[in-house]
Amino acid sequence: MSANSTPTSPLAGLRVLDVSTMLAGPYGATLLGDLGADVVKVESHLGDDSRRLGPMREGECGPFLSLNRSKRAVVIDMLQAEGREVFARLAATADILITNVREPALSKLGLNYEQVKAHRPDIIWIGVTAFGPDGPYAGRPGIDFLTQGYCGVLGLNGEPGGGPVRTGFPAVDVITSLLVSNAALAALRVRERTGKGQRIEVSLLDALMHAQASSIGGYLATGERPKRTGNRSQYFAPSGVYPTKDGRHVIITTPSEKFFGHVCRALGADWDQDPRFHDITSRLAHHDELDRVMSERTRQFDRDELVARLIAADVLTAPINDVEDVVKDPQIRHNKMIVQVDHPVLGSLDVTGVPIRFYGSPCSVEKHPPMQGEHTREVLAGLGYSESEIDGQIAAGVTADRPEMLRRRAQKKARKQVASRTNEASK
Repeated sequence: MSANSTPTSPLAGLRVLDVSTMLAGPYGATLLGDLGADVVKVESHLGDDSRRLGPMREGECGPFLSLNRSKRAVVIDMLQAEGREVFARLAATADILITNVREPALSKLGLNYEQVKAHRPDIIWIGVTAFGPDGPYAGRPGIDFLTQGYCGVLGLNGEPGGGPVRTGFPAVDVITSLLVSNAALAALRVRERTGKGQRIEVSLLDALMHAQASSIGGYLATGERPKRTGNRSQYFAPSGVYPTKDGRHVIITTPSEKFFGHVCRALGADWDQDPRFHDITSRLAHHDELDRVMSERTRQFDRDELVARLIAADVLTAPINDVEDVVKDPQIRHNKMIVQVDHPVLGSLDVTGVPIRFYGSPCSVEKHPPMQGEHTREVLAGLGYSESEIDGQIAAGVTADRPEMLRRRAQKKARKQVASRTNEASK
């Protein structure tokens, strides 16, 4: 357990090795760190790809900062035999390992289940793949977007008659990350009973199929194909996005007769007395006309005024917030889903918070998202390496600390500048 962990946190005393990149694997490890585990992110000198994607702030990538809170970071070159020896000593101290490295690199780096089990016999080893560890698609590269295609989500997203549309955020990766953390916790329970760890596989494809129980499951049960409905519901009306006087929009949805009556009273209308709109079946048949008359009425109010009016009438409604609104939302703030951490370079930094509230063993974000190699010396010293041994490893390129990564970054930048000047001179 790191010095910064709270001993009463749910997972205090557990160590997790995050040997994964991008989102699904790392974010699963992040949640375990949020719950109190000591998560050590193991990177090569190249680093997690997500360190280079998206908007930057003083050399740190915005998405990485929130995806990788609650961790420490080390750099180990596992292509070198000495690097694999360092990793073996680290793995011997771990309870859980998460990786999304594909074969043959997985075995080449000494990361497959049997190899890691040799260092820690009761290790809980979680492999994240796009399509599964075996079968016709095994070994293929894949990301969130591709699985949305395979599982039919792109075919369901968007307006009727329009083209396929992916989800606006990496929903499949996030769902998978939750399954990763859930699997880890279940495996810990098994280990408590049996004393044995195990290999676990989680895939993006399976995660998205799991998430589609209502749409794919409905088809399996009845043979009725799910339809692309845009913002509407396939099963009840009205349900959609409605304009307001100030050029903004609100969501209004009515999964029962009670809520439709509430809408009518809130907007001063008697639509529930109209034969076209009297029940759900009639409203679905006349959804276009119902949306038209509702939009005429909602345009009489500014958005915030309308939302307040609808909430007071117990209507299922919400504003459509821009990101600037989201981070200021009073309920999101109250729930501590935006929290502040101190970053050694960036100073005060806001990141997303812990999505589970424990009353008996509270947990919180206690570690800032780590800079590459920031904790290499700290972690290696905890494994018993002396300062001189760590110096030698860094000099040989076996490991790297933060100053070494900054030196390499500056060196790379200088080489690019020289190459650019050379290219300009040759023109």
